[in-house]
Amino acid sequence: MAKDKKFGKGFFCGILTSAVVVLAGSGMLQQGGWITGADQKEAGATQESTDSAGTQLSLEQKKVDTKIKKMEEIINQLYLDSTDNDAVEAGIYKGMISGLGDPYAAYYTQDELEKLNESTSGEYKGIGAKLSQDTQTGAIQVVTCFEGTPAEKAGLLPGDILYSVNDIEVTGKDLTDVVSLIKTAKGDTVHLTIAREGEKDYLEFDVERSDVAVPTVAYKMLDDEIGYIAVSEFDKVTAEQFKNALAKLEEQGMEKLIIDLRNNLGGVLDTCCEMLKQMLPKGLIVYTEDKYGQRTEYTCDGNNEFKKPLAVLVNGYSASAAEIFSGAIKDYGIGTLVGTKTYGKGIVQRIVGMEDGTAVKLTVSKYFTPNGTDIHKKGIEPDVTVELDESLKNKVTVTEEEDNQLQKAISILQEEKNDAE
Repeated sequence: MAKDKKFGKGFFCGILTSAVVVLAGSGMLQQGGWITGADQKEAGATQESTDSAGTQLSLEQKKVDTKIKKMEEIINQLYLDSTDNDAVEAGIYKGMISGLGDPYAAYYTQDELEKLNESTSGEYKGIGAKLSQDTQTGAIQVVTCFEGTPAEKAGLLPGDILYSVNDIEVTGKDLTDVVSLIKTAKGDTVHLTIAREGEKDYLEFDVERSDVAVPTVAYKMLDDEIGYIAVSEFDKVTAEQFKNALAKLEEQGMEKLIIDLRNNLGGVLDTCCEMLKQMLPKGLIVYTEDKYGQRTEYTCDGNNEFKKPLAVLVNGYSASAAEIFSGAIKDYGIGTLVGTKTYGKGIVQRIVGMEDGTAVKLTVSKYFTPNGTDIHKKGIEPDVTVELDESLKNKVTVTEEEDNQLQKAISILQEEKNDAE
């Protein structure tokens, strides 16, 4: 059968990141740390505001048990191959969560939960590619290949669609499972089949998996005393890295700042709030509302307010925590958003651990920017819209000079200085 190269757009973003193809939350904007069942009603554990009456899940247990037993008998009588009891049991739980119809919800086995915890720590093993998944078609796309990593060296490009991993078709599979396929033993290679725009046939790549050190924050001083900080994702280590980058740039005489959140799919909520405490005046950072209308606020004391000219770069892959960050900057009017409209993920997921070491991830709240804006499925419009030049969209490395979005941010900051003078 010929392979179908038709894929849709509109990719599943949120925190699913992983500079090294390690699960980083599958679209989760989560509060830091793992959550036990007893912790569900703590601050921050909050779902979209809805009338809870009549929406509670209530399965007919006897009916379910009877049907499962019947299916078990049919499988034992007719199924050709051997069975794995643990895998089938996990499949039952995954199916239950899948039945919610929420692309951001998931069930994690012990092994999957460990990988998730590893990924949000900021320490990775993998091939050096950030992935996202289309919630409508299930297609998995390469968002970023980091410089010097196996993915970049093998020739993968942003925009590539992942068709198969080790000859296993992955379209429509849970992104967690796909990540697990890619995470082979150190030194092994993983065989990837890729659909690339403009190519008639599929492309084949053998990519070696290795330890990949990809910091979540990179910074440098540009000309005209403009500091530049790129944040690739909001992991547990990112807040401290961001604080250190600000301090180093201040030491170098920074007078203006650009923060680059392009292709940042999100991350840990607490991390995002800690970073905004280095930027905002005293007041509200973000607030959430759960299904009961309970509101939880995250605030800033204003002790580290950033008062220099500021620009924030965003695009369609700036999602979740990246939108909280950029939304707060825009609402307070302390910086100029430059680029294209953000992804539009305004909901929060929470991990609920269970006694056997497994866990479920559920959408538990909707978040709002300081001005009360609901950005879910809408995104945030930049103050200055600039499309990245078409010739640059599939390049792994874009120089400062050819990056037209960055150049626009630089010119805006230069104009602000001139106006002030």
